[in-house]
Amino acid sequence: MASSTLASADAHASAGDDPGPALAGAREAIRRAALENISSLAKGEADDPRTIPLWFGESDLRPPAFLGEAMTRAIDAGHVFYTRQNGVPELRQALATYLTGLGTTPIAADRITVTAGGMNALMLTLQLVAQVGDNVVVIDPVWPNCGGIAGLVGAEVRSVRMTPTAQGWRLDPAKVAAAMDGRTRAVFFASPGNPTGAMLPAETQAALLELCRARGAWLIADEVYHRLVFGADCAPSILDIAKDEDRLVVINSFSKTWAMTGWRLGWMVHPPSVGPTLAMMVQYTTSGVTTFLQHAALAAVEEGEGFVARVRAYCKEGMGIACDALEGLAKVRLGPRPTAGMYAFFEVEGMTDSRATCLEVLRRTGVGLAPGYFFGPGSEGFLRVCVARSPTVLAEAMSRLETVLG
Repeated sequence: MASSTLASADAHASAGDDPGPALAGAREAIRRAALENISSLAKGEADDPRTIPLWFGESDLRPPAFLGEAMTRAIDAGHVFYTRQNGVPELRQALATYLTGLGTTPIAADRITVTAGGMNALMLTLQLVAQVGDNVVVIDPVWPNCGGIAGLVGAEVRSVRMTPTAQGWRLDPAKVAAAMDGRTRAVFFASPGNPTGAMLPAETQAALLELCRARGAWLIADEVYHRLVFGADCAPSILDIAKDEDRLVVINSFSKTWAMTGWRLGWMVHPPSVGPTLAMMVQYTTSGVTTFLQHAALAAVEEGEGFVARVRAYCKEGMGIACDALEGLAKVRLGPRPTAGMYAFFEVEGMTDSRATCLEVLRRTGVGLAPGYFFGPGSEGFLRVCVARSPTVLAEAMSRLETVLG
């Protein structure tokens, strides 16, 4: 099977190409991990005031002031010491109540573990379920970090690509079944997706859940963009059809919905029986999420619905601006407009090296885009643009792109 782009991007920088004396003593999976990612590709240009950075999945909205005020109150109240490894009890309960209110299935607080961002939640999950010799099926196009982490823990990554159709990106569960074998420990999907914005229908998610039940594999769902759906309060969630003790982990984050990327706060929903084990794993990794930041996160959950609506509207407006412009560019093939998320993922006619194209676009226009090769096999002909930017900035970026893609 094809492996994850991040785990096998041999054409780009890899620590294993010429390891120094000390690095030669590191694990092989670490030595051979590709060093290039979106952050490193942007290095050197990100601080240029002329650059419009649309490469990252990050809004230019600042988080609401009440979050900083809540953090300050927590510090003043003495919440500056160690706390429980699964998270501050008040925050776990608030998240359980929040998720229960969004869906149709009650979620209990003992299914919640607070993490240092969605990335930490994903790392904990893959450390929990996979090891050397196992494999993880990753449904793409998708952000590269899941495949990258799977590679770090020593697992093989098997890619199953969604199909672009007139109705948007679609997944055939039979392809997932064909990619699995006796060493498959997990299946990973993101809905809404990054970079596509695609939402898996409830029936497709149910098929994946049944498949994992039958094979004894874990299902890992990335729901980081769960609330950024245009025209709805949230996307369909696997939590609405799963049982408490299914081998299921749902990853979420405060970064996108509440514009808190720099705060490094996330959470995971897991079977109740896994909670104590995750507490132990947290102890051995971060020893817990910063206590006063968790109190700010509590304020986000309990007081932040107005801001969530603002972020959703901001992304919807940005998507309209970007897609209006992209649809008018001669070299661009966009497909159906995304109805969720904060990205437009588009194909460029005749492009065979998305990395080189991004660097050329950056050099000529000062607009930073993400190359398609990061997002899985078959995406080399695509570029990703983040639309969670002010209308003025996006309009300027699209005008610049017309000079190279028009």
